[in-house]
Amino acid sequence: MGRLGVTEILIILLVVLLLFGGKKIPELMKGLGSGINEFKKAAKGDEEENAAAKKSEEETK
Repeated sequence: MGRLGVTEILIILLVVLLLFGGKKIPELMKGLGSGINEFKKAAKGDEEENAAAKKSEEETK
């Protein structure tokens, strides 16, 4: 319980295909991919800001 087998994944994919149709799925995946990229960019920006703030704190000591 908790792990998905091949049968479960195929059933999920079939349900998604029935709900959204074949033409809509590439658009959904493109949107998902761009959302993940934006999240990564934002997370990277936060890391750079934290590093810069830490560096400036060390310089003032």
